Amino acid sequence: MSNTNRRIFLMQLAAGSTVLAAAQAQAQAARVDEKDPQAVALGYVHDTAKADNKKFPKHTKDQKCNNCALFQGKAADAWAGCPLFGVKQVAGGGWCSAWAKKA
Repeated sequence: MSNTNRRIFLMQLAAGSTVLAAAQAQAQAARVDEKDPQAVALGYVHDTAKADNKKFPKHTKDQKCNNCALFQGKAADAWAGCPLFGVKQVAGGGWCSAWAKKA
């Protein structure tokens, strides 16, 4: 292998690694903390069974983030984006008071 080919190969390898690292960082976006002020205001919990039914009497256990109109993932996704929390992800089995049935 000539020096030129070796340099080209190493540059391509470095570029590929950068793309892979960026994709992994995006896939591992920060998750919403239940103690985050926005989460507290909306009554967000990672597990719908832990929602405060006294504070949110319209909540039912079948309401989950993954069947909410705001959930930006697939129904089977464990975590996905929600526009209420910016770039942070919510749990598919979670819940908040903004839950709206997916059409």
